[in-house]
Amino acid sequence: MSSIRRIGSSVLKTVRSKYPKLFFLESCSNLYDLKLIHGHMIRTHIIFDVFVASRLIAFCIDTNSGTSLIDYASRIFSRIQRPNLFIFNAMIRGHSGSKNPDQSFHFYVQLQRQGLLPDNLTFPFMVKSCTKSLCISMGSQAHCHIIKHGFEMDVYVQNSLVHMYATFGDTEAATFIFQRMCYANVVSWTSIIRGFNKCGDVESARKLFDKMPERNLVTWSTMISGYAQNNRFAEAVELFRVLQSEGVRANETVMVSVISSCAHLGALEVGERAHDYVVKYDMTLNLILGTALVDMYARCGSIDKAFRVFESLPERDALSWTALIAGLAMHGYSEKSLEQFGKMIGAGITPRDITFSAVLSACSHGGLVERGFEIFESMKREYRIEPRLEHYGCMVDLLGRAGKLEEAEKFVLEMPVMPNAPVWGALLGACRIHKNAEIGERVGKILIQLLPQHSGYYVLLSNIYANSKQWEKVTEMRQIMTAKGVKKPPGHSLIELDGRIHKFTIGDRSHPEIDKIERMWEEILMKIRAAGYMGNTAEALFDIDEEEKESALHRHSEKLAIAFGIMRSEAGTPIRIVKNLRVCEDCHTATKLISKVFGREFIVRDRNRFHHFRQGTCGSQRAICSF
Repeated sequence: MSSIRRIGSSVLKTVRSKYPKLFFLESCSNLYDLKLIHGHMIRTHIIFDVFVASRLIAFCIDTNSGTSLIDYASRIFSRIQRPNLFIFNAMIRGHSGSKNPDQSFHFYVQLQRQGLLPDNLTFPFMVKSCTKSLCISMGSQAHCHIIKHGFEMDVYVQNSLVHMYATFGDTEAATFIFQRMCYANVVSWTSIIRGFNKCGDVESARKLFDKMPERNLVTWSTMISGYAQNNRFAEAVELFRVLQSEGVRANETVMVSVISSCAHLGALEVGERAHDYVVKYDMTLNLILGTALVDMYARCGSIDKAFRVFESLPERDALSWTALIAGLAMHGYSEKSLEQFGKMIGAGITPRDITFSAVLSACSHGGLVERGFEIFESMKREYRIEPRLEHYGCMVDLLGRAGKLEEAEKFVLEMPVMPNAPVWGALLGACRIHKNAEIGERVGKILIQLLPQHSGYYVLLSNIYANSKQWEKVTEMRQIMTAKGVKKPPGHSLIELDGRIHKFTIGDRSHPEIDKIERMWEEILMKIRAAGYMGNTAEALFDIDEEEKESALHRHSEKLAIAFGIMRSEAGTPIRIVKNLRVCEDCHTATKLISKVFGREFIVRDRNRFHHFRQGTCGSQRAICSF
């Protein structure tokens, strides 16, 4: 080892004595300095030395130095008469991380035309270029060249191939290479796990994760984000607990996935712990993490905390403002939502299309029809944003909730683009709210033709028929669903207690305390009946959107969650529940009475909005409630 050091030192002294100005590159930090050094090299003619030119190009493409001057490197390259393999590899590497990764292919072709043979440093960056370009055909060709030149067993080349095929979603090819690696390092394992996550096969990803001989933070982040991206939010939170138990320190990327998962679950307590973790380890509250926290608190029912986090953000962009605006709208604070939109504009932040979706939703929940149309028109006129189908859907919902069903139908028919199912679905939902069977039947038939396997539209139309006492058509809808094999997803409710998520589904008796929960519900039922509650048996019989059988009227998932919450939580504390479907009218009525009789506050998030029940009323009725 000492002899190697002596040789290296000797080479360094030789280079330093021959090209002393070359070592100014070590302290170069900007384009101006680089041009001075380059100019000196041109005047002294040392630029014509291939080694000198190669060092200049290497500096330009060095991302670690923060320079990455790939265009400048290309101009230097164009002046080199006979570039060597090092220079070609440098150009391939530089372009592989640039905005135009396909330029790497050009240099690879030139390399071969000059009679040079690629080496094991050429192909990892060639494959990286194929991956970044999302060019499957070029990736396959690169793989063929790797085999042709005998580098298929090089660990760095194999890692790049596993990552490429995993990114393309070809887990079969990625697995084939992975299983034949002589030495699979943590990069290899992480790449194949990422590939399975991308394809939605989180079970296979987790099996590999558990088998790994060693893991780094990137691996943990990959698995946790894989769960979050595949709507396996409870697993993402649970794996974060495992990460902590093993003494691994999470970073901002991991925490964004964890906090976003808490938002979807409505898990406020776990979300607060995650926030405490961020503060404890002094993580940078960047825009992505800060926005995730605002969204989490809003979607977990704590809009006050969402606002406080938003106020504490060191900087705000369109997405962080949108998270707050959408959160206020979801809680029924339409005017406050519009007020924040005005402040956003006043702060010089240009709204994005998703911002307008949130603002139009606020107008819809608040019944602010004229204001909604003004904002809709300003999208095109002031911000040059062409409305998407989502925005048209918001406008239909705005008109529909306000009871302007004929105007809403006319709006749909006159849209400059072909309306899709969600647009028609917004109108059908409004027909259910306002019990308009005539328009509802027309719209329902259109939707069933558009999406014949979508259970929700059969259900809504069936409910509309039931509300207008058209029982024969209700039966017909059920028969059509049975004949076509259409099944609706079961309704479920989530409740968080002591940092754990409990899930209730109608007909599911798997909860370990189900007998106690049902006895608790019977006690609740007895007390609210004494206060005037009468179960809406007609809806329970025909509202197949929410629950299926009349015998299950008092076993709706949110009622079981309420019983469990009262049974296990401290008196006076709010009970938060998340439901995957809309809250039915019977459950809405029952929850109002429970809040009065038991003196408890219930914050219920359904698929549309929040309902705040306290002292026998629903706070969501400050807006247009859609039960």
